[in-house]
Amino acid sequence: MNRIKLVLMFAGIYLSIAGCRKDPAKTDLNPYYYNADWSTNSHEKTEPHYENVFPQSSINTIEITLTTAQWSEITSNMVSLFGISFGANNSISNHNATNTDPIYVDANVKFEGKQWKNVGFRLSGNKMLGNIWNSGIYKLPFHLNFDKFEDQIPGIKNQRFFGFKELVFNPGYKDPSLIREKLASDIYRIGGLIAPQTAFYKVYINFGAGMKYCGVYCAAELPEDNLLLNFIKDKSGNLYKPTSQLNLFQAVEFPKKINENVGDFSDAQQFVAQLNNPNRISNPTQWHAAIEKHLDVNQFLRWLAISNTMVNPGGYGTSAENYYLYHVSNGKFIWIPWDNNEVMSSDPGIVGAGGGNGSDGLSLSMNEVTANWPLIRYLMDDAIFYQEYKNQLRNFDNNVWNITALQERVDQYYNLIKPFVIGTNGEQIGYSLLTNSSIFISQQEYLKSHIYSRKQLIRRYAP
Repeated sequence: MNRIKLVLMFAGIYLSIAGCRKDPAKTDLNPYYYNADWSTNSHEKTEPHYENVFPQSSINTIEITLTTAQWSEITSNMVSLFGISFGANNSISNHNATNTDPIYVDANVKFEGKQWKNVGFRLSGNKMLGNIWNSGIYKLPFHLNFDKFEDQIPGIKNQRFFGFKELVFNPGYKDPSLIREKLASDIYRIGGLIAPQTAFYKVYINFGAGMKYCGVYCAAELPEDNLLLNFIKDKSGNLYKPTSQLNLFQAVEFPKKINENVGDFSDAQQFVAQLNNPNRISNPTQWHAAIEKHLDVNQFLRWLAISNTMVNPGGYGTSAENYYLYHVSNGKFIWIPWDNNEVMSSDPGIVGAGGGNGSDGLSLSMNEVTANWPLIRYLMDDAIFYQEYKNQLRNFDNNVWNITALQERVDQYYNLIKPFVIGTNGEQIGYSLLTNSSIFISQQEYLKSHIYSRKQLIRRYAP
């Protein structure tokens, strides 16, 4: 056997042996070996570092790397879910809804010079996602889960992002200001409600053909992660993200985000049954007392007052989505607002038009809301609850809806993100939901005017 054949034979044997070996990256249990950037503070299961993940006076930058194969896998999955190809511009509305989340792929994430390996990345949203996908714009909503693949890859066991397991990134759909999601969450929190912390991010994504700037996003924490622990120190109850108008209980409309493997929905079922109990007519006193045992009614009425002050065309009363229900240890449900990208985009009056569909948000009196939305209609039909709603409006108006402070907050956020939205370093065609820069600029004064006009309306309705 000549020397060349001998070398080739040994090379073949070596490659055969190497091919039978397990991939050390997927079997090594030491995260410090698997990822040189791993540290206790940034990558391990620790107390959440809100100051790192959600800075309030600066904008973060995050880079996400996918392979060509992964993007192809995502594309195939999206076609199966929505029935359309990326950028199809299909006029058929079958892309507007799906009950199934898109698939996860394992991406690499880079932030502040460190990397997080094999992070679960999936597109998120429902109608929003379908419409952006259909338009072929790469500024897509997405979700990161940092230990999604820990069972397959022990080196990322309990991987966290400065104490956070999951984050969602909102692209500003139906919001040419790009600040509504953050502004609304801030206002809910200042108003005393449980609402996610948020922050602005410049997002770069490599879809397999090089890193691309995908614009300014608003990142938010999820209730199933640190939010509940941060507010009420409790995370043992059932957390639901319903797609229900609450006029009928169907388990499929109450997906769980905590205790999802426990098939007991009795708390939600009893709440919906009591809400729609005919005794609200035959014995309203009994119905009133029973509802207060199932729901933190004052907390819900506070949300309703704040939501109606801002105006939220995407909130309950117009949409069966965009809220969470958490069953706390005292046996009551609490209401958690979600997806606030459409707030402050319209200005309905005190009295709503009969038969209105709420597409512009609810009037302050909500007279137009029908029994299809029982949690509003039935509470407003109760004289005591209706008076409490008006009290919540007054308190919010007096203590939170401060024109000067809120207008200054609008200016602060515009000044923060403007250089990365328009101009040389701004968003680009194909990677932006903005049709032009002027619409972004004009929204600054629109929002400030909206804050002022709603103040005058509340003073007329609930002096």
